[in-house]
Amino acid sequence: MQSNSNKKSSSSTSGTSRNKKQNASNRPGFGKSATSKDRRNDKPKQFGQSAAQDANPKKSSKKDAKKGKELDFNLLIQPAKPVVEEKVTIETRFDEMNIHPAILGNLGKMGFVHPTEIQVKTYDQLVEGENLIGIANTGTGKTGAFLIPVLQRLLKNNQRFLTLVVVPTRELALQVFEEFNKLTLGMKFKATCFIGGTNIEKDLRALKSPYDIVIATPGRLIDLKDRGGIKLTNFEVLILDEFDKMLDMGFIRDVRRIVDQMRNRKQTLLFSATKDPKQATIIDEIISKPLLVQVSSGTTSSTNVDQNVIHVKKSENKFNLLVGLLRKEEFSKVILFSEMKHVASRLSKKLNASGIKSDCIHGDKSQNYRVNALDKFKNGQISVLVATDVAARGIDVSDVTHVINYQLPKDYDTYIHRVGRTGRAGKTGIALTFVDA
Repeated sequence: MQSNSNKKSSSSTSGTSRNKKQNASNRPGFGKSATSKDRRNDKPKQFGQSAAQDANPKKSSKKDAKKGKELDFNLLIQPAKPVVEEKVTIETRFDEMNIHPAILGNLGKMGFVHPTEIQVKTYDQLVEGENLIGIANTGTGKTGAFLIPVLQRLLKNNQRFLTLVVVPTRELALQVFEEFNKLTLGMKFKATCFIGGTNIEKDLRALKSPYDIVIATPGRLIDLKDRGGIKLTNFEVLILDEFDKMLDMGFIRDVRRIVDQMRNRKQTLLFSATKDPKQATIIDEIISKPLLVQVSSGTTSSTNVDQNVIHVKKSENKFNLLVGLLRKEEFSKVILFSEMKHVASRLSKKLNASGIKSDCIHGDKSQNYRVNALDKFKNGQISVLVATDVAARGIDVSDVTHVINYQLPKDYDTYIHRVGRTGRAGKTGIALTFVDA
């Protein structure tokens, strides 16, 4: 994949302790082409590789202080460590993987020639119907890792079965739905996508038409089941994407209800960027004798992200420090994280008043609003997208230059997912976290 470097900061920020930047390089081990064309700047893509103080100072400072006790700030200060070569170099091409010509044709139209590491290491086992847990950093092609084998099985000997993909956020559901439609262009297969914030009567009507794959968020899926619109006993394959968040306290009951209803399930897949040993018991309830494929530790953030903290002194205005950063030319596409929805809205409003084009996404925003805000961010109409953790979990934008944690995340796993929004598709990103000095 073509090597790209993000622009370096031109100067140090007040209260910022910076490590020296290292040059960007390709994400390691994702296959080198043997052709001369691939050694030039037009290398083909790989599938899926694509900081008065606060805006609300009194409310957020206490929460930040509490969260700070749960995080080791040393983990938030790491230079990017691009690796030139891994122990295993993936040189496999999609056309060497016994993939149906129809899928290969659409992969080619999408510009993908080589699989990512998680894709090549899980493909054969998934086609054979094995249960699997896949751990890989954000942006390394996990969606393709489960969609391609499912389609291969559907095409192979005209096998027919129903697949259920459950994801934690609306944005991620739409992303998976979009990838499915690209991969099945010109084929007879159909996916349906059900998410909160949309007309449920329309969803119930859609379920009366044939489909092969259902992609849904937990709450909407349960609603549809309770209304008799969908029978989970009809599904043979269950895929939980971002399963660490799926199994978090907010989703565990819904996940159990879904699993209990899938009595005819023959294959279960869990994919995520992180893993939590505390969730071992519930995972054992969900999946039997899984193969574990781990191409990242599941506990560390991307090596392609230069991470640092910004110490905010009591005498300094946190929002003014933020604006000073965002006015720099290199901060061209920034995701700004807030822990609370009302802070996200207030930050976006204040940034726009300061002349910085921004918008925000969180759970109180309608689905149409969130989609439009994300489109504006992708198209460059705004340079800053303010987001809460759940809303941002499905964001897939390859050229995010910076992630800024305006408020500290609740734990390190959440931090990993925040940081994973940048440093994607072989580029080096920058993550900055505001902390009290």
